Amino acid sequence: MTRAFLAIVGRDLRVGFGAQGAMLTTLLFFVLAVSLFPLGVGPEPQILARIAAGVIWVAALLAAMLSLDRLFQTDQEDGTLDLLAQTPLPLGLVALAKTLAHWLTTGLPLTVIAPLLAVMMQMDAAAMPVLLLALLLGTPSLSLIGAIGAALTLGARRGAVLVPLITLPLVIPVLIFGVGAVEAAAYGLTPAPHLLLLGAFLAGSLALSPFAIAGAIKLALE
Repeated sequence: MTRAFLAIVGRDLRVGFGAQGAMLTTLLFFVLAVSLFPLGVGPEPQILARIAAGVIWVAALLAAMLSLDRLFQTDQEDGTLDLLAQTPLPLGLVALAKTLAHWLTTGLPLTVIAPLLAVMMQMDAAAMPVLLLALLLGTPSLSLIGAIGAALTLGARRGAVLVPLITLPLVIPVLIFGVGAVEAAAYGLTPAPHLLLLGAFLAGSLALSPFAIAGAIKLALE
């Protein structure tokens, strides 16, 4: 079972890193979205530092949404999803494996590049480790909740439009707690409560999302 899980993760990683530059497109969108703010609001360090956490988190959230509509759609179109549903591996674990691969090709690269953009946005150096930790806790939740939206829109017309509409309201807590943790660190306060809430949200998403995704996939395959 573990080998099957890792095989699905490895397959999706190869697709994610090689399919039409999907990962590069996500990173490029993230960088461009954040880079536009200094041009729009001006180069004042105080203003940029004040909005840095919110800008980076919103850009990361939107970038993570870019490839979600294809998370299960391609496999459904070529019949792979039907084969995966018939394997001994529970469909919930199949969904979890694909979601893990999505995070490794989107959320993790966004987290790695975020400190460079934080420097450009004049973020307080004391807040940068908290930004990294918050993104490491928050971006997996974005992938898990986004995968639910992707599964619910399987086979639907304009699925690329529907996924963000379904997902964005559900991930607002991640955005609030993520920004709150960074801003608390920037003002010399403890970010621990916000980080604990992000961890709790991730734990809840890990526990519940695979069942929701599996149920939605089964409905789509019937």
